[in-house]
Amino acid sequence: MTGTEPRSPRWLRGLSARLLILTVFFVMVSEVLIYVPSIARFRQTFLEDRVVSAHLASLALKATPDNMVSKELELELLASAMVRGIVLKRREARTLMLTEEMPPEVDAAFDLRDATPYDLIRDAFAALWEGERTIRVIGGYPDGSEGSLEVVIDEDQLHAAMVTYSTNILQLSIVISLITAGLVYLALQFLLVLPMRRLTASMVDFRREPENTTTMIADSGRGDEIGTAQRELRHMQDGLRAALKQRAHLAALGTAVSKINHDLRNILATAQIVSDGLAGVEDPTVRRVAPRLMQTIDRAIDLCSQTMSFGRAEEAPPEPAPFPLGELVDEVADFVGLPGDGRITWSNRVDNGLNLNADREQIFRVLLNLGRNAMQAMPDGGEIRIEARPETNAVAIEVSDTGGGLPEKAREHLFEPFTGSARAGGTGLGLAIARDLVVAHGGNLTLLRSDAEGTTFRIDLPDKT
Repeated sequence: MTGTEPRSPRWLRGLSARLLILTVFFVMVSEVLIYVPSIARFRQTFLEDRVVSAHLASLALKATPDNMVSKELELELLASAMVRGIVLKRREARTLMLTEEMPPEVDAAFDLRDATPYDLIRDAFAALWEGERTIRVIGGYPDGSEGSLEVVIDEDQLHAAMVTYSTNILQLSIVISLITAGLVYLALQFLLVLPMRRLTASMVDFRREPENTTTMIADSGRGDEIGTAQRELRHMQDGLRAALKQRAHLAALGTAVSKINHDLRNILATAQIVSDGLAGVEDPTVRRVAPRLMQTIDRAIDLCSQTMSFGRAEEAPPEPAPFPLGELVDEVADFVGLPGDGRITWSNRVDNGLNLNADREQIFRVLLNLGRNAMQAMPDGGEIRIEARPETNAVAIEVSDTGGGLPEKAREHLFEPFTGSARAGGTGLGLAIARDLVVAHGGNLTLLRSDAEGTTFRIDLPDKT
């Protein structure tokens, strides 16, 4: 069952459009947070200006000898101050300086002297909401002298000014948000969106054609998180491509083994018949060599019947049985292929009384693979040493050589077929097969040390005796 397509518009599905919309939204939210105290400050300034204008108008009245002016001048002074009445208060005396013939009814009073920020914000939004009230505003003298000034004004003038101010703020906010969003959009487009598109395109192309080397992500050299993601993706692609090549190699190997298995078994069967005929020869040398030859052919036939490990078939499960480990080590020495000039010595340091409960044939293959690897690590000669000791519910076997140690690359890919070989032309199958055989017994094969003085592998097998 396939998933349905998102219902949102196509242009909204991309990261760029969403970033643009979010940037505009966040800038507008910031502008709103700035607008709230600024509109309160605008109202406060407007009212303070009316108080100052009223104070100037009252000074014109005081300049006359009898503190009286004509009605026409009084109305003109009130109009210039944009108020409907002015009251001066000094100490306990209140003086009505200027007013219209019919003083208006006051709907609300506001004292600017002790107003808190919360009061100013609340009163500003109330003015925007109401807008047609007649209000009394109380303020101090502009020169700081003792007393207060009270003015009566129509709030519609304030409301109109606040609406104009709010409209200008809104228009400016939209322009700022669009400019900011555009700049942020371009910055994110080049720093984040485009690299992410390349990453996702590389992953999609790699999924479709993992063998195609052109689908690998290029390293931009960036030191930030995007650069780290690009490098890690490149490493993952390299590792996965190598694993796919190895898998294809193993599949081809299994196919090849399955094709030659039948013919090889026929050849070995013929060799087995010939070797059986050698059993009746009276020559001492033939009688000494024939059992070893027959045993070798039997092992080869058995391996062919199971097919090569890591090819097509799996290893048969181990069939544990007690056997003397020291005798098996001596038998491995006969088959490991030691040079006849004696430059490589085989040292069996296993106690004669140590028995191991395991599949003898599989442990033989483990020691044979380790022994051959040790011999190949010492082209100029040296010593191969086999030691074993019982431990708590286990037996530890150590295979050591006096070669020059494993290369760094071989240690990084130890026990990996076709990548963990320590010599040119090697496949690395020996260690991989040996480890699988040990793990099948419930044990483990590890590299104990590898340096200029030699290499030591350790086999830990559970003691089931």
